[in-house]
This record gives sequence, structure tokens and C-alpha cells, in this order.
Amino acid sequence: MNAQKLSRRQALAEAGLLVGAAVMLKDTLLKAEPVRPPVQAPTSPVRYCLNTATIRGQKLGILNEIGVAAQAGYDAIEPWMESINVYVNNGGSLPDLRNRIRDAGLTVEGVIGFAEWAVEDDTRRAKGLERARREMDLVAQIGGQRMAAPPAGATRLPKLDLLRVAERYRALLEAGVQSGVVPVLELWGFSLNLGRLSECVAVAVETGHRNACVLADVFHLYKGGSDFHGIQLLGPEAIPVLHLNDYPSDPPRETIDDSYRLYPGDGVAPLADLLRMLRRTGGQKVLSLEIFNRRNWSEGALEVAKTGLAKMKAVVASTPP
Repeated sequence: MNAQKLSRRQALAEAGLLVGAAVMLKDTLLKAEPVRPPVQAPTSPVRYCLNTATIRGQKLGILNEIGVAAQAGYDAIEPWMESINVYVNNGGSLPDLRNRIRDAGLTVEGVIGFAEWAVEDDTRRAKGLERARREMDLVAQIGGQRMAAPPAGATRLPKLDLLRVAERYRALLEAGVQSGVVPVLELWGFSLNLGRLSECVAVAVETGHRNACVLADVFHLYKGGSDFHGIQLLGPEAIPVLHLNDYPSDPPRETIDDSYRLYPGDGVAPLADLLRMLRRTGGQKVLSLEIFNRRNWSEGALEVAKTGLAKMKAVVASTPP
């Protein structure tokens, strides 16, 4: 009996020594190599996006446009609703398209649509709002975050009352809440309505809606005569996306049109100052290359996309803080 008790005591003692040694070893290892949380990569203040108008003339179809954007090295794509509709009408699956975009390492930062949500005619406006609802549902199904909301159908007279436009934009924003897509008020410099940055900002402010924001464009800011220095008055969510491009000194602003758009840095636009102002508003910005120059459409799509991305990055890199 005593021998058994002694053996048990010895066994317990030896076990205690082993546990103690293990604890000491663990403490030693922890002190030597402390466990650190994984380092999170900082969020880049800029995402580079390809607006497919830049290669629209090559008539690739949305699947090939996705491939070009990914191969060229973009972070995101901004397709036109027309391309999505062609894809669907030819039997394409929206879930498959979403997977294709995701597998290519891209996001859909926006989609370009032309619903007549702002027009004076009640019947046309109702149809435009319904069209916008349908299109935002499509955008949501492919993982898109935003849809452009330009003053389609309201580019000429009559001159619209901005408070009434704000009511219409708010209705559009509420429709977007249902689908999870934000309609972004797009500035069109050639339009008699919403052709200036100040008009678009005023409409967005007057909606009182948390999702209200503006889609600006370097060419359209110039064409509409907007002074971009007003950007410094805005917050980080006011202009989430900027269509980046450039323009020449000739023809003059009064007669210049979209066909004269250039790669960023190839013209006379004050890009460094504009981007510095935008950067100071804070938040992450999407720079989307949008060029309608038919000379680019006659070249290889991948070459155009790569050249555009390189020039965007060069402009950003040369912008002082």
C-alpha cells in the first residue's frame, strides 16, 4: 500500500514538473517571439478605373472589356449600361458576369446610364425613373456600387428650377436605396441644366439625402466653365468618382466637344491643381479614364488601356501634396 502511495506521489510530482517545464518553455518562446496581429495593408487613397467609353470604338463586348481592364492592370471597371443590355439580350447571365468581374480582380465602381429622371414632362420622367430602377437592379446584380445620373433629356431649355431637380434626384436616390446602388449626379458641361459644378452640388445638398453625391469630369468641368477650386469646400463623400482626361488649348471652350478628349497629361488641363484639391477633401477617390477620342478607337484596346493607366499614374505621382 505504501509503495503504491509513493508511486502515486512520485508520478504526481513528475507530472507537475513536466507541466511546469512546459509552462516555462511556453513563456520563454512567447517572450522570444511575441505573437503579433497580421499587418493590414493600408487602403490606397486612389483606385484606378477604366470607363469603357475609352475603348468603345473597338466594339469588344463587355466580357472582352473586362479582360482588357484586368490585363492592363486596373482596379475597377465602369461599363456602359448599353453593353450590359446587349450581353443580357444575347443570353448572358448576370451572376456569371458578376463572377467574371470578381475573378478578374476588378470591382464595378459605376455604370453609365441615361435614364430621363430630371425632365419636366411628368410622363417621360415617370418612365425615366422606372427605367433607372430596372437598371440599378441590373447594376446591383453584377456587384456595382453606383450608376451615373446625368441630365439626360434635359440638356436644352427650359431652364430647370434646382429645387425641383433636387426633389427628383431625391426620388432617384430613394429608388437606389431599394437596390443598394447609389445614383451619382453627373455633371454635363455642354448641358444648359446641371452643366456646372455649383449647380450639381446645390442639387445634391438640397436633397438632404445621405447618399447624394456628384460625378465630376475634367472635360465637363472645363466645357461648362466651372472653377474647380470650389471642390475645396466639399467633404470626402461629395465626389467619389472623377472621370479623368485632358483637353487641348484649341479649339476654344465654346466649340470643343468630346472627340477632343486626350490622355491625362497630354493637354492643358490644370490636373495637378484639380487633383490636389480633390485629395484634400479626404477619403478614397476613384479615377476613371474616360476618353471618346476616335483616334484611340482605331488603336488596339489593350494598348490604349495600358497607355491611359500609365498616364493617370504619372499625373497622380506628379501631384504635390
